[in-house]
Parts: sequence; C-alpha cells; structure tokens
Amino acid sequence: MTPRGEELLRRELNRLKTEERPRITAAIAEARSHGDLSENAEYDAAKEEQGMCEWRIKDIEGKLSTANVIDVSKMASGQKGPLKVIFGATVKVLNVDTDEEITYKIVGEDEADIKENLLSYKTPIAKGLLGKTVDDEVTIKIPKGDLVLEIVEVQYK
Repeated sequence: MTPRGEELLRRELNRLKTEERPRITAAIAEARSHGDLSENAEYDAAKEEQGMCEWRIKDIEGKLSTANVIDVSKMASGQKGPLKVIFGATVKVLNVDTDEEITYKIVGEDEADIKENLLSYKTPIAKGLLGKTVDDEVTIKIPKGDLVLEIVEVQYK
C-alpha cells in the first residue's frame, strides 16, 4: 500500500477504537436497560453493529501488520531511463478514441476510489498500464469493449 493508504487505515482504526466502540457499548447498555432482551430490536441491532465494528478492527489490524508500504517518491532517483508505470505511480493517459486526458494513481485495494481517480492495481486498466512508459499505447479489454490509452506522463509523487 502507499503511505497515504496506510495513514487512512490508521485513522479509520483509531476512529473505530476511540469513537465507534464506546458509542456502540453505550447503545448496548441503553438497550439492556429496557429489560427483556429476547424481543429487543435495539439490543440486537447494537450487538450486530458491535460485531461488524470488531470485525473491521481486526481486518485493519491484520492488513497493517502485513502491509508492505511503498513510497514511490523515493524510487525516482534510482530509476534509469524513462519512468515506468509502477504501483504508486501517477499516470496521465489520453483516451485515443475520445481525445480525453485523465490522470490515475495506481494504489492498493483499500485506497481505490474511482471518483478520485485512484485505481486499484488489480483493475484491468491498472494492469494494462503497469510496466509501460511515456508514449506507449495500450489496449485494455473492459466490459464495454477495447479501451485504447496512450501514456502521456508518468510521475512518482
């Protein structure tokens, strides 16, 4: 994952532990105070939310414990020749069919957000771009058909 992705996960973990856990615990206590738990929908909902919160905490802790954080900005100085599209790189591409330029950043799965042009390295577009350099033209199979992109710029930032 990128340093940004690691930071986002750490923030979410902190929020879950310091805000969500106490809120859910209070909701369970409140629901318990209403008496009979066998038909208490608020209690059941709070317990379910607690389970989901605890699962997410364990999930994030597991990811962070095994994460390989890659800071692509430190790789540019050692690179010889044109920069290649690698994990963490920012790449500007030109859609050959529409003449539209778009900039993507290749990131880990937890960071991916298409609205912000953050592509998981596992997506077809990212897979098609990885290893390529400026002026390379790639054809990527997507559900709508073939997408032809020309790499305009690669940055390690």
